[in-house]
Amino acid sequence: RLHLVTWNVGTASPPPDVTSLLQLDSLDPPMDMYVIGLQEVNSRITNFLSDLAFDDPWSIFFMTVLSPLGYMKLSSVRMQGLLLLIFVKHVHLPFIRDVHTHYTRTGLYGYWGNKGGVTIRTSLYGHTICFINCHLPAHMENTEQRLDDFEKILEMQFEEENIPSTLDHDVLFWFGDLNFRIADYGIHFVRESINNKRYNLLWEKDQLNMAKKKEAFLQDFLEGPLQFKPTYKFDLYSDVYDTSEKKRKPAWTDRILWRVKNLCQHGSKEDQFSEEEQTISVTLNNYISHMSYGISDHKPVTGTFVLELKPLLSDPLVTLSPEGEWSAERDVLISYSAVPELPSSAWDWIGLFKVAFRHANDYVTYAWVEDDEISSSKDSKQVYMSAAEIPDAGGEFLLCYYSNNLQSIVGISQPFQIQPNRTLLEKDLAQGENTWIQKPDSLESHNEF
Repeated sequence: RLHLVTWNVGTASPPPDVTSLLQLDSLDPPMDMYVIGLQEVNSRITNFLSDLAFDDPWSIFFMTVLSPLGYMKLSSVRMQGLLLLIFVKHVHLPFIRDVHTHYTRTGLYGYWGNKGGVTIRTSLYGHTICFINCHLPAHMENTEQRLDDFEKILEMQFEEENIPSTLDHDVLFWFGDLNFRIADYGIHFVRESINNKRYNLLWEKDQLNMAKKKEAFLQDFLEGPLQFKPTYKFDLYSDVYDTSEKKRKPAWTDRILWRVKNLCQHGSKEDQFSEEEQTISVTLNNYISHMSYGISDHKPVTGTFVLELKPLLSDPLVTLSPEGEWSAERDVLISYSAVPELPSSAWDWIGLFKVAFRHANDYVTYAWVEDDEISSSKDSKQVYMSAAEIPDAGGEFLLCYYSNNLQSIVGISQPFQIQPNRTLLEKDLAQGENTWIQKPDSLESHNEF
C-alpha cells in the first residue's frame, strides 16, 4: 500500500495536523510506503543553505509524525523549493536497494532550480520504481513549455552505471504542481460547472488531458478520474476561489500519474498477457483532494495505490540479531550472517537504533563490521559493542546492517529489550532523594529573605 502526496505549500510552514492528509485515521491496513512531493518549500537563500546542513522543517515534521508509527525516511532530495521524501515500514527495508536521487533544473533555461523535477529511484523486492516530483512553468499559454520541460526531465540519466533510464523502470510515478490549466472556457462557466459538481464538462479542455491525446510520450501515463474540485487557486485558509484582482481561473494543476512498463509493452497486443506473466500491477484505490488545508493557495492531492509484486527478492542480504540478553551493564555481541552476493565493504557498519528511529543516520551507536569483529565462521560472524556505548536507561531497540556499497540498510533485527544499568540508576535515584531532602531548607531560607 503506497500513499502519494503532492502539495504546493506556497512557502508556508507545516500545518498543526496531517492525520487526514496521510490517512492515519483510516480503518484500512496501514500504508507500507509514503511518498511526499512538495513544491514551493521556503527557498530563501538562508533557509536553503541551512537546510543543506540540516533537515528542513517539512522533513523534520513528517519524520516526527511517521517515525513513532514505524516508518523510516528512506531517502529525500531537494532542489530549492522542490522536495521529495520517501518513508517506508521497517519490515521492507532489507528488500529496498539501489536508492539513487537526481534533480533537473528547467527554470531560466536550466540555470535556475525554481522549476524542474526531483527524482528518487529504487529497487523494491527486485522491481525498479521511480518517483518524479515536478514543478512546471505556470500560466495558460505555456502548455508547450510544460511539455518540453517534462520531456527534458524524462531524458535525464542517473550517473551510476546499470541504472535503467526513467522510462525503463517497471513503474514510474509522475506528480507535482504540473500547472496545466483549463483552456477555452471562461471563468464563469468554469466556476458554475464546479459549483454544480459537473467536473466532466471541464475534462476535455484540461490541457493535460488534451496533451495526452496528442503527445506519444504521454500516452502510456494513467491517471485517476478528476472527481474533485480543481485545486488551484484558493484564498488562504478558505475553500473560496481567488477573489484577488487577478481572479485566476480554477485549474487541476496538482496531479498524480503513473506508468507501468509491462502494460506499455503488451498494450499493442490483441490478447492481454496472463496473470502468470504479470509480475507487477498497480491499482489506484482513491484519488482525492484535501480541502481542509488552507496554508497555501493550492489544496493537496493524494493517491492511494496498491502495488502487487511477485517478489524477485525474497531473502534479505543480511540477517542479524542480538546475542543473548542485552544489558547496559556489560559488553554485548551481535550475530549476523550475509548471503554471498552481498557487496561487502570495510565501511559497512551495524547500528543500534531506537525502535522509532527517523532515518539511517539516527543511530544511538554503531560498530564497524570488520574492525569490531571478534569471531567468524562459514555460517555467521560476531561483532562486539562496548557497554560504554549503550544507553544506561535501556529500552526497546533494533539492530540495522548498513551497506556502504548499496548506500542502504540491508538487514534489520526484530525489536528487543536492553536491560538498564541498575547501578547507575540507583545512584541517580539516591542523588534525586538527597536533592529532595534539601528542598525544605532552601524554601525556608527563601521565606526568611
